Amino acid sequence: MGKKLESTPRSRIRQVLRQAWLRSRERAAALKRDNYTCQYLGCGKKQSKAKGKEVKVQVHHIDGMDWEKLIDLVFESGLFCKPENLITLCEDCHKKIKSVANGTKL
Repeated sequence: MGKKLESTPRSRIRQVLRQAWLRSRERAAALKRDNYTCQYLGCGKKQSKAKGKEVKVQVHHIDGMDWEKLIDLVFESGLFCKPENLITLCEDCHKKIKSVANGTKL
């Protein structure tokens, strides 16, 4: 087994984001709206799981999707940061610290 990495690798972030996208309501809604049928230039192929006649359809971002930029944003936002910048708290103390940081009274 290899050496443990200091931080979560980009490939793992990419994998998690891809899984979130594949399970997203927006993707499911697009497939349902288009009746699981290819919309490109009147192609009309419909998704099928019939043996020997398998057809897979995919959902495409019309305006494009910059996955690398999204991964960068995940890292920059602090979702994945150094353990030195993290602390373990009980649920009650975590609520207190968050309320102080947000300027609300307890």
